[in-house]
Amino acid sequence: MPLRAKVATSVSKTAAALSRAAGRGDGSVIGGWIGLKIDPELLSHLAAGRAIALVSGTNGKTTTTRLTAAAMQTLGRVASNSFGANMPSGHTSALAKAGSTPFAVLEVDEHYLPQVVEETTPRVIALLNLSRDQLDRAKEVAMMAALWRDTLVKNPEIRIVANADDPMVVWAATGSQHVTWFSAGQRWSDDSQVCPQSGHPIERANGDWWCTGCWLRRPRPQWQVEDEGVIDPRGDWHLVKLQLPGRVNLGNAATALAVAAEFGVRPIEAVPRLATVTSVAGRYAQVDRDGRNVRLLLAKNPASWLEAFDMAEQAPTLLSVNARDPDGLDTSWLWDVDFSPLYNRPVLITGDRAYDLAVRLEVNGIPFRHVYSFDEVIRAVPPGRLEVIANYTAFQDIRAELDRVN
Repeated sequence: MPLRAKVATSVSKTAAALSRAAGRGDGSVIGGWIGLKIDPELLSHLAAGRAIALVSGTNGKTTTTRLTAAAMQTLGRVASNSFGANMPSGHTSALAKAGSTPFAVLEVDEHYLPQVVEETTPRVIALLNLSRDQLDRAKEVAMMAALWRDTLVKNPEIRIVANADDPMVVWAATGSQHVTWFSAGQRWSDDSQVCPQSGHPIERANGDWWCTGCWLRRPRPQWQVEDEGVIDPRGDWHLVKLQLPGRVNLGNAATALAVAAEFGVRPIEAVPRLATVTSVAGRYAQVDRDGRNVRLLLAKNPASWLEAFDMAEQAPTLLSVNARDPDGLDTSWLWDVDFSPLYNRPVLITGDRAYDLAVRLEVNGIPFRHVYSFDEVIRAVPPGRLEVIANYTAFQDIRAELDRVN
């Protein structure tokens, strides 16, 4: 690398280490931010010489990235932004910290995908899904699909691994020359009822979908989930045993296997690696506190709340919602969430926007109790499992409280 880039890399690593030592975070953002101030082209320099996979989508990026990195470790050391810092500063910090590695798997915020593609020249891009998220500051879903489509058309040499079950993703990827389709399901379909190509309605039946007014329809997937395993392009079925809950993570595992295969990793080699992933940046972590087994689930938009309810056991459940900058300031998305899975279980609510949540639950006819501290939560539920479902900063608040005590 040029001397300026070497200096920027050294300063980036030092700043990240100091941040961790001071207890100000994991350093996954500040290190990259300072490095890019010294050398605006630092990410490109750090990416050079590595075979890179990018993982992008509205939901599931962090988990899929972690699973993909685990699968690819059969080939050698893999750099990855495992804490979920998914913008260029986070990518820069992750690559600087990792040092020289032959491979990198990077989670990318969907808005930043064009920029990161230009700066890292990836070999593979995984496109997971597109749904509404932080609409007070983010693009509408069809606009995001168009942004992706334009990016992929300009980079026809990149191999794409894309979700065949999401019409927005399929439309974005169909201009690419090398596409491998996977089927991970699409439980949330409210954001893809209208075809982005023609504007006609999209029909669905028996797992298939098609536009009623043009050529766009579900492609045949080469990788798909079946029962408790994944079928590969040869038709072989592989049992996948994960330590992560929910069928959605089986879909994430199928995506990881498909991406790793683009680098030459066989499923038989990759599947055992997936079982080593137990927690992803605190997601799914379980902490014992005063006889309660607390499990943390992150949910940030209607699609992810739907999946969180599917993962959660029939046990007392704490819901926490904030509306700080990382969360998005608009909580109107709460009205798109179906809270009916919470019937017949004790529900507690907290967070900066607990009153917004209270009104929503009242309309859904779900009894709840408003609590003001985690100690109050522990006193309010019997020993046993406690499910915690929270959005970004609320999730971090609760993690910090549990870490402080433990």
